[in-house]
Amino acid sequence: MQDHIRYDILAQDALRGVIRKVLTEVAATGSLPGEHHFFITFLTNAPGVRISAYLKEKYAEQMTIVIQHQFWDLKVTDSFFEIGLSFSDKPEKLHIPFAAIRGFYDPSVNFELEFDTMIADNEDVPAGEVTPYVKSDETSEAVDEPAEPAPAEAAAAAETADTAETAAVEADDAAGADVVSLDAFRKKN
Repeated sequence: MQDHIRYDILAQDALRGVIRKVLTEVAATGSLPGEHHFFITFLTNAPGVRISAYLKEKYAEQMTIVIQHQFWDLKVTDSFFEIGLSFSDKPEKLHIPFAAIRGFYDPSVNFELEFDTMIADNEDVPAGEVTPYVKSDETSEAVDEPAEPAPAEAAAAAETADTAETAAVEADDAAGADVVSLDAFRKKN
């Protein structure tokens, strides 16, 4: 029987709503509550993703960012979020549609979401767009603080994201973490 409702897509959209809600609350308060911090993995070539040419070249397929101590200008809409982060002491502005997200992980509470983000073979994928981020006086203090290892960890994680994701899932499974995978609910073609 064919699933005309597409529950798999509806479930993924609902779970992306969790990320949207969390980021909206962080944007409203300007900080993360308690020890919470987020690893967000996304496809860099997905439609609507806007990152600098430098990041696009370095992370041609996917990238993992860490939202922890140093971030600014977090803006969240129904379909995307924008955030300012520093990479090797260079400020960058990222525009990430929720549909491009492959994974979300909050290690402070062992919470992880994984998504299937596939770009259709016939879909035109826009080239990575350059979105320069000009450091303003308002953000220069935050940018010039001693760099946290988070962006470097994010860069390393992005290069080995598949291996790291698998290891993290296995470790979390052993620790009794909440891992949500939708594969069991998908119709196999």
